Amino acid sequence: MCAIVGLSTDKDNASLTLYNALTVLQHRGQDAAGMATIKDKRILNIHKDNGLVRDVFNEESMLHLSGNLGVGHTRYPTAGSYNFEEAQPFYVNSPYGIVLVHNGNIVNAKKLRDEILKQDLRHLKTSSDSEIILNIFANALEKNKNSKLTKEQIFKAVDEVHNRVQGAYSVIIMILGYGLVVFRDPNGIRPLIYGSKKGKYMFASESVALDCLGYEVERDIKPGEAIFVDSKRKLHFHDYKKKDTYTPCIFEYVYLARPDSVIDKINVYKSRLEMGKKLADKIKKVLSKKELDEIDVVIPIPDTSKTSALPLSVRLNKEMREGFIKNRYIGRTFIMPGQKIRKKSVKQKLNTINMEFENKTVLLIDDSIVRGNTSRQIIQMARDAGAKKVYFASASPPIRYPNVYGIDMPYVNELIAFDRTIDEIKIEIGADKLIYQSLQDLIESVKKFNNEIDDFDTSCFSGEYITSGISKEYLANLKDTR
Repeated sequence: MCAIVGLSTDKDNASLTLYNALTVLQHRGQDAAGMATIKDKRILNIHKDNGLVRDVFNEESMLHLSGNLGVGHTRYPTAGSYNFEEAQPFYVNSPYGIVLVHNGNIVNAKKLRDEILKQDLRHLKTSSDSEIILNIFANALEKNKNSKLTKEQIFKAVDEVHNRVQGAYSVIIMILGYGLVVFRDPNGIRPLIYGSKKGKYMFASESVALDCLGYEVERDIKPGEAIFVDSKRKLHFHDYKKKDTYTPCIFEYVYLARPDSVIDKINVYKSRLEMGKKLADKIKKVLSKKELDEIDVVIPIPDTSKTSALPLSVRLNKEMREGFIKNRYIGRTFIMPGQKIRKKSVKQKLNTINMEFENKTVLLIDDSIVRGNTSRQIIQMARDAGAKKVYFASASPPIRYPNVYGIDMPYVNELIAFDRTIDEIKIEIGADKLIYQSLQDLIESVKKFNNEIDDFDTSCFSGEYITSGISKEYLANLKDTR
């Protein structure tokens, strides 16, 4: 889960728009940030570093990033290391000069790395799978023997990426002297959308970046589709001929995306409201009348679960109160690099309003339970604040399997639900009651807003992977490849 942005405009201030878009999308990655711009079709400037957007860029670097064509990225590492070299954008000088930003994760990286080195005879500097996509695209363009590059040759290179790469990828590429190339994997796993404003075009991971900068949303990039914006800002479209199932990642709606975004025509906020309604119905089925009557208050765990908790409290006829106050200057613990940092951050991130817990049976609502460390600490905080009993409900099903498509939950032994029953998980996190959303209810909560979608990637809940290349051997090796 990274943020990517691309921009084709008529003035040399693309970097300012990219900066503002990246700050809006900072929730998608906090490890590193970067931008690249092209001025006068040939002058390339790149600036990237570890850290938040506001820390990576200053007045000097922004002045250096002059240009009317640009790409930006915030990094959330799931493959590779945390080194500066892994920060994006990535650049290769041959052919033409190509710059790439990528969101997602490819699953046949080991095989492709060997092919690139031995068959394509290209050098890889990093362990990032994004650099693999860049070199496959560059190698395909290198086969063109003409001095001038055509849109047909560009789209043929994109098709070669689709033919060789397995996994999830939304990609934005700049080709010096030619323009911007944007494409999405044939399953549409990771999101990508574009908008326009007075002949200018912006591409981004989420619609909220377009909204906040005054761009009118055009539509989502279709699965397998490529769009080429040439140097005159004319758009050219191309569809990959090999059709696949339209299966975006459902975890975008559970947690990853901002609630004010619309992804694949689905309003994230509306889908979370629906999750809350479904979860309320599930709670009514699981808890006895006595246990339901015991609940004094519904308390969401900031911030993602607030949307689901509201309709849930209405359906249960229980008062919803704010029991946890979030420190706005602490980032999202789920996407912080390293387990030790995550553990330390929970107490710094949240503090209790004790009067909302004292001598009460509280129902805590969270969007999901991944490793369980945060849930365990939050439940203990509720007890320390005076709660008699703590019931805990998750708006998504148990996460029992690795995610291999760009979310940092790949190693099964880190997942609290792996090889555990609901009762065992309840004991592990210290709750008096534990209720999970059913997978079918989660799917219905999201799909009801767009029937064009075939299905969703629910692999972290179901263990069913929608692309090829996910063998038992691959899953067993995930710990070593993180």
